[in-house]
Amino acid sequence: MATIETIEALEALYGAPGQPAVAKVTSRLTPSQRAWIERSRFCVLSTVGPEGTDGSPRGDDGPVVRVADDRTLLLPDWRGNNRIDSLRNIVRDGRVSLIFLIPGSNTAMRVNGSANLRTDPDLLAGFEKAGKLPRCVIAVRIAEVYPQCARALMRAELWTAGDQAQGLPGIGDMLREASGGGIDGAAYDAAWPARAKTSMW
Repeated sequence: MATIETIEALEALYGAPGQPAVAKVTSRLTPSQRAWIERSRFCVLSTVGPEGTDGSPRGDDGPVVRVADDRTLLLPDWRGNNRIDSLRNIVRDGRVSLIFLIPGSNTAMRVNGSANLRTDPDLLAGFEKAGKLPRCVIAVRIAEVYPQCARALMRAELWTAGDQAQGLPGIGDMLREASGGGIDGAAYDAAWPARAKTSMW
């Protein structure tokens, strides 16, 4: 089995990146990057901690983050499963990455930086939805921001390949298998739509 074990071997295999791939990286939001991110309702938050890495999908019914200034993004932590894996990681190691997507666009916007968790009452109040507040807001300090090459989304035909969800296993199936039958997956799936409707925020 051949493996790559040095940076020199890796760079020899791939060669130097093209000039646009280097020039596109900025340390703060440009006007066009800001406009793009403010249209995104979905991102994946990646964190790192002592136990390893974590990737967490984040979504909202409007912009998924609020742009506070050209170096700061605010991501409200809405209700989830209370595992708080990402939040634990941020408390112990603030390094984060975000990938923003917009349906129909083959661009993915990437942000690398550091984060902390904010609980200022005035800040939380600014994200109020239907009388509910996030428990905290993830404040991201931008170190790098840039658009990702479109090839991955184009290869996957992410927005054009049609509905591919038909026949997929449900969360209930996965819970039943992971628990060795201890969780009634069918009952979980049947109850989920009503539970989600009353616990979105």
